[in-house]
Amino acid sequence: MERNVLGIDIGGTKIALIYAKEKDGIELVDKVTFPTLQVDDTIREIFSRLRELMEKHGLNEDNTHAIGISCGGPLNSEQGIVMSPPNLPGWDHIPIVDRVKERFHIPCALQNDANACALAEWKFGAGRGTKNMVFLTFGTGMGAGLILNGQLYSGTNDNAGEAGHIRLAPFGPVGYGKAGSFEGFASGGGIAQLARIKLMEKFQMGETVDWCVREALDAVTAQTVALNAGKGDPLALEIIRISGTYLGRGLAVLIDILNPECIVIGSIYSRNESLFRPWVEEILQKEALEPARQVCRIKPAELGEHIGDYAAVSIAANI
Repeated sequence: MERNVLGIDIGGTKIALIYAKEKDGIELVDKVTFPTLQVDDTIREIFSRLRELMEKHGLNEDNTHAIGISCGGPLNSEQGIVMSPPNLPGWDHIPIVDRVKERFHIPCALQNDANACALAEWKFGAGRGTKNMVFLTFGTGMGAGLILNGQLYSGTNDNAGEAGHIRLAPFGPVGYGKAGSFEGFASGGGIAQLARIKLMEKFQMGETVDWCVREALDAVTAQTVALNAGKGDPLALEIIRISGTYLGRGLAVLIDILNPECIVIGSIYSRNESLFRPWVEEILQKEALEPARQVCRIKPAELGEHIGDYAAVSIAANI
């Protein structure tokens, strides 16, 4: 049976409203975006634009299965409350689910963006068909979502899966406010930090680097590193080796503790799998329990740049 689902993706700079049809997979039908405003103005705009989207496609409370809301944490998914995310000033204890239900009379649920992406990849992407799956964002930061025994697992107060906070080394790039963390080594921000450290070592020794001058040090990004690693540059490849090695160590911890069938990794990893995979596999062979490692596949995310759209409607599809 085909089901109509709606998604609301709340971001720090942009709001997206998504309409999708679910039947043997999911089809994104339509999308509306607009800038994030002050909290009350944003909510009013969400309600107005969502009503317009529904009217455009003949949707109502009788033929719409559910509305899913994806938002950065912290939040209370059980009560449907957004609780002061750092990228959303003014969103302090906003009961967004109740407000949506009151306005549209349609079932509604809220999840943090990493959990929502985990649902999307599990239901419609690289993890479909699995019972136990871990999703890692590997984007600007390191977010994670857990699917355990065929259900999204969010923990006692929505803090399960914060793998990026695990400390993997006493020192290292800072992520999650912690030097040497999983996020520090395996994120866009962390790779940029690693690159600046390695570049500064070269510059202080009087050496030059083809792809960066000292004055442009602060402009170096993970994309810069990956691009030059792909061209075979030794320094860029060394930075990828360090990141990939610690990525492998973090994955080994997850494999040993959770024994998943699949770990799906998005963003930077999915775009540069060939660069990271050799180091990941080398470490997993050394570090992970062999029976658990053998049944776990490490896969790049499949939903690509549209994962945020799929994530929001996946929450609705999971109700």
